[in-house]
Amino acid sequence: MVAARQRRRRRRWGVLMLLAAYVGYLGLGAAVLQALERPAEVQAAQDLLREHWELLANNTCLQEPALQRLIEGIIQAYKSGITLQGNTTSLGRWDYSGSFFFSISAITTIGYGNLSPSTAVGRIFCIVFALFGIPLNLVLLNEIGHLMLLGVQHCARRLEDVFHWQNKASFLMKTSALVTGLLLFLLLPPLLFTDKEGWSYEEGFYYSFITLSTIGFGDYVIGMNPDRIYPSWYKNVISLWILFGMAWLALVIKFCINILECSSDFCQCNKKNMEMAEDLMDGNKNSMTGLQNAEICSDKDTKMKGPVESHSYRAPMEAL
Repeated sequence: MVAARQRRRRRRWGVLMLLAAYVGYLGLGAAVLQALERPAEVQAAQDLLREHWELLANNTCLQEPALQRLIEGIIQAYKSGITLQGNTTSLGRWDYSGSFFFSISAITTIGYGNLSPSTAVGRIFCIVFALFGIPLNLVLLNEIGHLMLLGVQHCARRLEDVFHWQNKASFLMKTSALVTGLLLFLLLPPLLFTDKEGWSYEEGFYYSFITLSTIGFGDYVIGMNPDRIYPSWYKNVISLWILFGMAWLALVIKFCINILECSSDFCQCNKKNMEMAEDLMDGNKNSMTGLQNAEICSDKDTKMKGPVESHSYRAPMEAL
């Protein structure tokens, strides 16, 4: 009873410490982003206001209410995917390829936010579509991630059989999978975006990570520039890139979570061993109890090492 109560107390303190670290991390991010982005926001607001008054001053026949209505109409049209091109308007966000890309962003929970249904029927369909599509997407990503992991395991076993490597083969294949994924999903795609979208490499890399991590701010979205002509295969290839890239990044995130969990369990076992040693020195517990505690930590270490050594796989989307 006393041991169980102590475990519950330690778990409560662990949760509180984790919550404090979580809130502190969010606070740090908020402070840094405010320091970096707030001056640019203020400058943009001042520039917009100055241009607004200069336009009214240089065009005395233009009334402010009419200008305000025009601005609001332009904003609403842009949200619907319509932009002005001289005396004409551009369409295309709700053609089949655009609708297909929107469907991908919906069920993958990326949700860029630059495009959304404007009709009531469309919103209701989007709810039903996402309700069944999100679980289907998670299952598919889980299977793709599982196949990726099986491929790495198979290559590692072949290397072990051919070169009689053991730990080296596993480490080599994990490193190769990580580097290959970095190239295919994060480092090379920005080059394509630079060519097709006119973005810088940094902007393309930013879009790649924001998309694959399903953050999806919506400040950068492919295929939305009305001044550019996109090939018919472009959005289809990007859709496949999103699908496989999310599965790969989910595996990487899951691996990072496993490292954090293993380090946490390692610290807890070290703390228990120190407490056990102090109790044994004080004569409060016998050696058999100490051996039992040591075996518990040893079992935990074995369980922690088990998935890594045997390359066991658990759903990659649990990391998201």
